Amino acid sequence: MNTLIWYPKCSTCRNAKKYLDDKNIKVNLKDIKLEKLNEKELDEIITKSNLDIKSFFNTSGLVYRNLGLKDKLPNMKYEEKIKLLASDGMLVKRPILLYNDKVLVGFRQNKWDEIIK
Repeated sequence: MNTLIWYPKCSTCRNAKKYLDDKNIKVNLKDIKLEKLNEKELDEIITKSNLDIKSFFNTSGLVYRNLGLKDKLPNMKYEEKIKLLASDGMLVKRPILLYNDKVLVGFRQNKWDEIIK
């Protein structure tokens, strides 16, 4: 089953959900704030995505800015970054769509259209 990892109060996440609904794509919903991803889940998703771990940080979020991560992340090890992402769901970029064998991070309709036919 496909999974949408989202934050229901996020307008971009709601747009992604509407996009999936309009295409009649059923997904399990996982609220990133209530059901944080653990380190193992994050590692599996990041590895499967073939994206840099940096792509999984919500760089426009308050938590990211308050922790000064813009300057700290470049010097952190992968394991430290995973621990950080697992510590607070609001640090994770969203939505994340686990669709078949693909991982889509953030909602850009043109990108999603390439994967979801």
